[in-house]
Amino acid sequence: MRRPTPDLSSARWFKAQASEGSKGCVEVAHLEEGTVVRASKDPQVGVLFFTPHAWECFLDGAYRGEFARPAR
Repeated sequence: MRRPTPDLSSARWFKAQASEGSKGCVEVAHLEEGTVVRASKDPQVGVLFFTPHAWECFLDGAYRGEFARPAR
């Protein structure tokens, strides 16, 4: 089932300082119902929505290096 697009009119977007000047940045906004992520260079394409629990699981995995890109 597809989740309806959240109301983004009050979203306060931010991105990591490390992405400043980069070509491939993402922005994040925390809403009451969850967290949304979008491409900063092409924001009209849409957002990815994460429930608060899913976002915490993602951050935990990222902190632990579970999503690190494999060495080439």
